[in-house]
Amino acid sequence: MNKTELFLTMAVTAVAAGLPGQSLANTQYRVDADWLATQKDHQNRTLLANKSRDYFRVMVYEDANHNGKHDADEAPLAGVAVSNGRDVVRTEKDGMALLPAEVGMSVFLTKPAGYDVPVDHDNVPKFYYHHLPEGSPALRFGGLAPTGDLPERIDFGLIKGEYREQFQAVIIGDTQPYSNQEVSYVRDSLAKEFSAIDDLAFVMVEGDVMGDDLGLFPRFKRILSVADAPQYYVAGNHDLDFDATDDRHSFDTFKREWGPTYYSFDIGEVHFVVLDNVKYPCTPEDNTDGKHAFCDNPEDQPTYNGVISDTQMTWLINDLNHTDEDKLVVVSMHIPPVSYVDMEATKHQTDNVTELYEILDGRKALLLSGHTHTIEHFRPGEYYSGWEEANGSGPTPIPQIITGAGAGSWWTGDFDNEGVPEAYQRLGAPRGYFVFDFDGNSYTERFKAAGMPSEKQIGVSILSPTFMNWFDTMLAWIQSDPATRSDVPPLNNHDLPDTRIVTDADMAGGSYLMANVWNGSRDSQVWVTIDDREPMEMTRTQEGEGEKTNFVLDPYALERQMYVYRFAAISESGDERAQGFELFQGDAKFGPTHPQPMPEWLLTTRSNHLWQVDLPTDLARGIHTATVKTTDAYGKQYQESFVFEVASDRPSPYARMECHEAQALELAAGKPVAACQQQ
Repeated sequence: MNKTELFLTMAVTAVAAGLPGQSLANTQYRVDADWLATQKDHQNRTLLANKSRDYFRVMVYEDANHNGKHDADEAPLAGVAVSNGRDVVRTEKDGMALLPAEVGMSVFLTKPAGYDVPVDHDNVPKFYYHHLPEGSPALRFGGLAPTGDLPERIDFGLIKGEYREQFQAVIIGDTQPYSNQEVSYVRDSLAKEFSAIDDLAFVMVEGDVMGDDLGLFPRFKRILSVADAPQYYVAGNHDLDFDATDDRHSFDTFKREWGPTYYSFDIGEVHFVVLDNVKYPCTPEDNTDGKHAFCDNPEDQPTYNGVISDTQMTWLINDLNHTDEDKLVVVSMHIPPVSYVDMEATKHQTDNVTELYEILDGRKALLLSGHTHTIEHFRPGEYYSGWEEANGSGPTPIPQIITGAGAGSWWTGDFDNEGVPEAYQRLGAPRGYFVFDFDGNSYTERFKAAGMPSEKQIGVSILSPTFMNWFDTMLAWIQSDPATRSDVPPLNNHDLPDTRIVTDADMAGGSYLMANVWNGSRDSQVWVTIDDREPMEMTRTQEGEGEKTNFVLDPYALERQMYVYRFAAISESGDERAQGFELFQGDAKFGPTHPQPMPEWLLTTRSNHLWQVDLPTDLARGIHTATVKTTDAYGKQYQESFVFEVASDRPSPYARMECHEAQALELAAGKPVAACQQQ
């Protein structure tokens, strides 16, 4: 064996799996080096020997001494599901399984409940072997190294862990850092909070782990390792090898860093499935329906499309055939099956979602996704107008959650107290993540806004004619031609009158109390009590009954999105890139210029988790307290208090210099000093 073969043999073996099921702080089942057991099979398996070049020969064993290596005295494990990404079989009594082998396949096991597999020092599970004898084509970020000839045998070690009926996991949408600065934002907000959560079963990122620069993967995984839990990943459209010329190699670097793009694992009574629904580049074959014109020129304008491959669908059917029908099936993918914010976009929803529904029919299931940088719940029976045209789907038969984004709106906005951009998401929620609690085959979930108390779940505001006038003026400037408009916005946030003072004119023009319930769904109940009045039920601004998006404003989010001081960052350092701020690959440069709004597509001008109620017109002048309460689908209750004033008009917001100057003149003239008017 030459040095290259030795290295590849070792690289194949750190691909055994670090499976959740027990706290890693207790098991510490880590492997120090990648290796693959290629020892000769001591059992008489003539069929395997004769077809060793056409089949993957897989051994699963109990790694009693936790050394990541199959020792002679370690017992085989029967009944463990293993797959080549298409076929799924269970190991026999001797721990062996036979799977057809083809170039480009990944072999992996499904971690059984009650077992753990090794993780590396960054807590990334190792449960797979990639078979790519010649390696990836030349790719900017390297892809997969050549694996050489088919190994004689592939060994996967497991250790006995705790069978957990109850466990907790963090599931987060797009973290998407495009730069080392943004990786630091992940460290200072998300990783910091994950590290403080006790006994996590795992952390899962729902795709767009990275923002195109796949060379940042190693630092990213080191940072998230502080959660001390296995890290599972979904492949997103910003995790692609963009220089790949066909979909077979579009995630080769992702595979090198994280593992297969689709797989499954079990914890307790829950079967977790990860799918890859990002096809890159899509081709004219994807546009036979005439709805995918963006796929017609993959040579000059390569892009992606949301679709689950036929091979994956076959694998999923086979995978579920080996899964207890009573288990909860949690399916994660990057591009949503369907979306509210992108309800008419074929590219940003999944073409063959109805086929997925059919495969899951009769199962207790939950669909999770990312991609849109929004939190969106769809309860069974809910639907929106664009779905039928986009992908032929109607009301969803399965609960779905688009899990928002750890990056919020792509790390935009001004800084919070931790020096991390606020980045309010497009439907008005802060950046953050979900904590899921599983109990048997049931679950509850809660959203955690990064940097905020866990009890903070609602943004409350007043939508008044005064706010609308300010918004309309600013929006007209946003929509005007940047080449001809003034660099200075017509208004700033100091020009926005105090929105917590409601005047007679506001009352006459119609004002609303708005509540953005960040994790709200159709099944949420939301009501408000003002002072000691009777509670008033609030109305969701979207019903989810086949309608289009309704134009409605969330002042709570918009005040943070429509005037951003970060545009004006300027210094004499000589570093041009330190002026203003950059987004994405550095190709979106904002400033240095005057503070101004974010682009219109980032503004919260619609939301499917926003509630409103008419502000009573008979409120007495003075101070009032509104208490908004919400009960979610599981009966959990949250509340937020909001103090506001009712007045005939607004007082001047500035120091009353005219009053002080008048008093000074009266004193100088020896006249009696008149009292300043009481407010």
